[in-house]
Amino acid sequence: MRTALIASALALTSTLALGACSTAMEAVRGPELAPIGYPAALVPTSQVYLPSPEQQRADRAASANSLWRTGARTFFGDQRARRVGDILTVNIDIDDRAQTQNSTARSRSNEISTGINNFFGLENSLGQAFPGGFDPQNLVGLEGGSTANGSGSVNRSEKVSLTIAAVVTDVLSNGNLVIQGRQEVRTNREIRELTIAGIVRPEDVSSANTIAHTQIAEARISYGGRGDISRVQATPAAQSLIERFSPF
Repeated sequence: MRTALIASALALTSTLALGACSTAMEAVRGPELAPIGYPAALVPTSQVYLPSPEQQRADRAASANSLWRTGARTFFGDQRARRVGDILTVNIDIDDRAQTQNSTARSRSNEISTGINNFFGLENSLGQAFPGGFDPQNLVGLEGGSTANGSGSVNRSEKVSLTIAAVVTDVLSNGNLVIQGRQEVRTNREIRELTIAGIVRPEDVSSANTIAHTQIAEARISYGGRGDISRVQATPAAQSLIERFSPF
């Protein structure tokens, strides 16, 4: 047990040291672009389905007495993405506006008063113990009240217009395609990163092998950056922790 704890502590120390070294190198050299790889880590899926070789050959085969292949949109071949590894273009055009306003007011008051006429014949004794302050008809009295007022409003506007190429990383059992893509652009010491992932229907892919972001189910779109500008704009870690856990 002790050996396991020591190993865990050493691993944690090594990780922190590597992280600090990486941060220091990034501060000196600037952020580095991520290596090119298959974007399978963006959105992992559990449903795996790959067409059999016989089905692929049947898809490629032309219909009887016809030069057209079933489901094709071009004379010589269907250029739309439909297999694992195929690439399609995603057009992102977000222009959203939201505005809400609400207010709440609440108040409540209550009053309770109780008394007794006989209390084991001790009414007179209680009156002698509390001269001038004992009234059997108003033995117990409670009174309370509460008031709450609140208001809030939201007014936001977002506009993003981008284009990104995504890769088909999975084909579900019903034929839907799981797509994932990532794009990085470095300008001086700042990297802008765009990622997208989701599920699309093959029928929604246009003949130009493009699809709109509104046709992507479970869409996950991220646009951000890292580098000197993003680091200066971000809230310091200590201040963020204080704001998150402060009770005031």
